[in-house]
Amino acid sequence: MPRQVPPGRDLRLRRRSFAPGQTGLLAIINRTPDSFYDQGMFLDDDVALEAVDRAVAEGADAVDLGGVKAGPGPEVDADEEERRVVPFLQAVRERYPDLIISVDTWRASVADAACAAGADIVNDAWAGHDPELVAVAAARGAAYVCAHTGGHPPRTDPHRVRYADVLGAAVDDLLAQADRALSAGVREDGLLIDAAQDFGKNSYHSLRVTGGVAALVETGWPVLLAVSNKKFIAETLGLDGKKSDRVTGTLATTAVAAWEGVRLVRAHDVAATRQVLDMVAGLRTGTPVLARRALA
Repeated sequence: MPRQVPPGRDLRLRRRSFAPGQTGLLAIINRTPDSFYDQGMFLDDDVALEAVDRAVAEGADAVDLGGVKAGPGPEVDADEEERRVVPFLQAVRERYPDLIISVDTWRASVADAACAAGADIVNDAWAGHDPELVAVAAARGAAYVCAHTGGHPPRTDPHRVRYADVLGAAVDDLLAQADRALSAGVREDGLLIDAAQDFGKNSYHSLRVTGGVAALVETGWPVLLAVSNKKFIAETLGLDGKKSDRVTGTLATTAVAAWEGVRLVRAHDVAATRQVLDMVAGLRTGTPVLARRALA
């Protein structure tokens, strides 16, 4: 029998729907000069558009555009963030009318401009730091990501952070955020929850919420997995070298989480992640994409 994941809500993004047991792929395009992964190469419009083309060709269902580095760094005001993201987002929308586009921001003004330019998802990785952000998603009919950060403000690394039960705290907080988002008018089929590994967490915490991802899936809300090449993966594997060393750990984590039923995976390495998700889908359903061996 095919393996079933727990029942939950369908996730509707633009013209597509992802039911429980289906996992979409969200490709990361960082529009920043100081990105930890790509070192600013996608700040150039032509290079970034080529990256979107490549992501689509390699099987991305969506792209996530961000204009501010997640960690500490030089101040980026809202005007500069909007300048980095919104015109480029509009160009992507014109190039790919049906592509799902996410904007990674904690600012309501940037989200509003991005949605006006064609964004489908407001990826609020800092847990409602701007209280107006959820209202923007509601007014624009956009999907909205609730993230657990333990109350830490944007772009801060945790210092000696403690939880009695980080997984329980994350689940409780995310359920409360989802309720608030519904009350604000965000559509029920456009809500996702994200444990936000490394945000307000040390590596022990990030491992716990990732290894316990089934508890998030069991809430019935679609889960976003955003672990691509994060520090907790490097620390788990004892890696101090280049970011590319984290790919194997990232893909292993992705496979486990997809098997447990996460609905959307945010990734830098699109082609490899697509194969992981397709393999998990094949294992779940027992159906290969191409079947020739021993059939003739």
